[in-house]
Amino acid sequence: MATVDERELQINPIVATSVQHNTQVTSNIRNLTASLFGVAAGTLGLESYPGFIFYLVASSVVSVLLFALKAEGQPGKYFYKPLGDMWLGDVFGGLSGFVLTWTLFYGLVRA
Repeated sequence: MATVDERELQINPIVATSVQHNTQVTSNIRNLTASLFGVAAGTLGLESYPGFIFYLVASSVVSVLLFALKAEGQPGKYFYKPLGDMWLGDVFGGLSGFVLTWTLFYGLVRA
């Protein structure tokens, strides 16, 4: 007898190319917003911990928006690992872009 998960996969199969596309779109959104958050943090003149806290809070907001708008509240339909791919995915990968634009705009505004 098939389990509930197996039956669900037979009715609504997970297509690898679609999941890959969804992951790529999420990654692009996170990288773009990380740079925009860096611009905002640098322009606001945030330094040290407040800047990193700003990034974490803003990334959490982006995760909630992705969950509500892109995944329609059901991330399991669009990702293999919803927690890793949607909530935590590329949060730390976007950190380098954030720091780069943060320091650039901080230097431009404060110089």
